[in-house]
Amino acid sequence: MSDTKPHTNKNDKLDEAAAAELEGVPDAFKDGGRDNDAASGEASQDERIAALENELAEAKQQVLYAQAETQNVRRRLEKDAQDARAYAATGFARDMLSVSDNLQRALAAIPTEIKNEEKWQGLIGGIEATGRELETVFEKNGIKRVPAMGLPLDPNHHQAMIEVPTDAEEPGTVVQEMQAGYVIKDRLLRPALVGVAKKPD
Repeated sequence: MSDTKPHTNKNDKLDEAAAAELEGVPDAFKDGGRDNDAASGEASQDERIAALENELAEAKQQVLYAQAETQNVRRRLEKDAQDARAYAATGFARDMLSVSDNLQRALAAIPTEIKNEEKWQGLIGGIEATGRELETVFEKNGIKRVPAMGLPLDPNHHQAMIEVPTDAEEPGTVVQEMQAGYVIKDRLLRPALVGVAKKPD
């Protein structure tokens, strides 16, 4: 009876040799570095997510800035429109002040004896009524006379033309008004031309 040797395949020997070489090698390296590729892929994906989140935050910030700027522009336009409506009559009102001044001068120029004469009462009364009507129209349009007499000099509303020596008022007090001043809303149309008290020399 002849001895029968087990048949050995070359491929089996190669597999055994490869297995021997891989003994002691960490599992992470036995698959040819596929785990490293997966880890690298995960890191790359995290970086992309972080970059997208940063871009989203920047976009949100830019939207907020744009909204704020839009609101500021709208407020400025609204204020400009309000000012245009409120002060549209500024030039016309300033011209009408000359009419009011002339009426006041006309009344002041009438001699006392004529004022007392019956035949002139209608004319004088008409001029006075026109002056009152003009003041009423001014009031309706936000045009008001600047208070002056007896008040301290206000550089924002008064323009001192002369100094009047007197002990009757404190220095710097308005004691004479040569031309009335007016404002429209809260804006000065023209200052009042005044004389202010000073101590006698």
